[in-house]
Amino acid sequence: MRESMGKLRRTHMCGELRIENVGEEVVLMGWVQRERNLGSLIFVDLRDTTGICQIVFDDTVSKEVFDKAEKVRSEFVLAVRGKVRERESKNKDIPTGDIEILAKELRILNESETPPIYIKDDDNVSEAMRLKYRYLDLRKPSMQNRLKIRHKVAKLIRDFMDENHFWEIETPILTKPTPEGARDYLVPSRVNPGKFYALPQSPQLMKQLLMVSGMDRYYQIVRCFRDEDLRANRQPEFTQLDIEMSFVDVDDVISINEKLIYKLFKEVKGIEIQLPIPRMSYKEAMERFGVDKPDLRFGFELVDVSDIVKSAEFKVFRNAVENKGSVRGINVKGYGDSFSRKDINSLEDYVKTFGAKGLAWVKITDEGITSPIAKFLSEEELNNIIERMDGEKGDLLVFVADKDQVVFDSLGNLRNELARRLNILDDNEIKPIWIVEFPLFEWDEEENRYVAKHHPFTHPMDEDIELLETEPEKVRAKAYDIVINGEEIGGGSIRISDSELQGRMFRALGFTEEEAWNKFGFLLEAFKYGTPPHGGIAYGFDRLVMTLTNTSNIRDVIAFPKTQSATCLLTDAPTDVSDEQLKEAHINLDLE
Repeated sequence: MRESMGKLRRTHMCGELRIENVGEEVVLMGWVQRERNLGSLIFVDLRDTTGICQIVFDDTVSKEVFDKAEKVRSEFVLAVRGKVRERESKNKDIPTGDIEILAKELRILNESETPPIYIKDDDNVSEAMRLKYRYLDLRKPSMQNRLKIRHKVAKLIRDFMDENHFWEIETPILTKPTPEGARDYLVPSRVNPGKFYALPQSPQLMKQLLMVSGMDRYYQIVRCFRDEDLRANRQPEFTQLDIEMSFVDVDDVISINEKLIYKLFKEVKGIEIQLPIPRMSYKEAMERFGVDKPDLRFGFELVDVSDIVKSAEFKVFRNAVENKGSVRGINVKGYGDSFSRKDINSLEDYVKTFGAKGLAWVKITDEGITSPIAKFLSEEELNNIIERMDGEKGDLLVFVADKDQVVFDSLGNLRNELARRLNILDDNEIKPIWIVEFPLFEWDEEENRYVAKHHPFTHPMDEDIELLETEPEKVRAKAYDIVINGEEIGGGSIRISDSELQGRMFRALGFTEEEAWNKFGFLLEAFKYGTPPHGGIAYGFDRLVMTLTNTSNIRDVIAFPKTQSATCLLTDAPTDVSDEQLKEAHINLDLE
């Protein structure tokens, strides 16, 4: 049975009605959340994006309407006309719990088969099923609330940008492939056989050209694309809040973005972030937390004990120091009793995934020291380690010894894993930090050369420019990341606006002048005609919304996301295309 709305027009949303509406005749439309037939009464919970309202069908009011209501099932689409009345048995769990609608007219606008997933937040269905039936998953209140917040965040950003004299300007989606980033998605050109566009990994070059164009303040909420091996919370297509400003330095960019962050958290979560947001150098972040995106909601900081154990009998420690590595540890303070030997073995398996060869440990108990490595350390060495790490009864000390990068990767990630396992993270506690003074370069083992840590247009710290050719590993960048609760929400830099300095940067990266002009000639040409000092920042918009909605899964804040293998379970993309389409695009497939 399917009926048209006819002359019925919705007067209210399901979640809007309150006790003050009692006596009004209303028309509601929505989906059936559930139905309960009590014989002479049928109760239906009707749902839309605003919430749920209880509808009552009484066989003494209209036998025709009642008989039709008996056919109603979960997820049927209904239009109901009736009168608002006060409920006898009130439901304090929903905003409309004081009232109900006594139905006078019912139209079944569409029927539904039994859904393959339940339309409720605690259905425990697999993510694969959720993505395959995403249009059903999106009916859930939690999913709709996240997308509603996503919309609100975008609106707040646009309002803030307009108030601060930024212009929203679109940049091309079909653009030119450029190096020094992730792998590009390529698009064949039908009208230019054998040539390809690339989908933008970011609008980086175009927004710099907008500054050359005199736009002064630009922003864009923009789709970006990266064809990379996906890890957790990465998507092949994602949304970025892109910002660029002229005649600025680091403090200018940070200042206005702090105001934006303050506005978003106050308006969306009711949290007033203390300004100015603290800053921490990249070097300090690595030394204390092992990562450049530290979660400051808990302790468990890294402690360097290399100087204490450099001559220790324990070869694992001694050899690491001799090979110019380090030995560092974490005091899991007060939680020693929470970890059995089996639990510690599990932690060891975890750090091995980051390149560590093992995990040494010391547990301080009422009975004394428990540790498989204690016999290889002198009493003085052991006591000095415990003193430096502020060890007390009830503590668990864990150590990794290796090259610095392995130690940082292992302990930095272990620190976060410990907090998750101990369930000590508070989603309502917001701890932002600016990480500044990043290295300008990082060494690429595979290419055997320095590559840009951010991108080749990042301006060096003024006092480090003289080191570009002689000691590039010591050059710091005018770069900054905003990190909130262990997630990098955004990052940016002051850009190079001087052609000579840009040339030095390219040479430091191993580009010949010909290669630089081949890849970036249109930008370098523009730089000849008066370029203002400029800089900006780009936020991972999806990650920002994740933080504002207290979810750890990026797919929860994207309407139609991809899997970690970059596939769409809903549409089965990517898929084969016809020979005719391949021929038109001048593509000959040879996959053998």
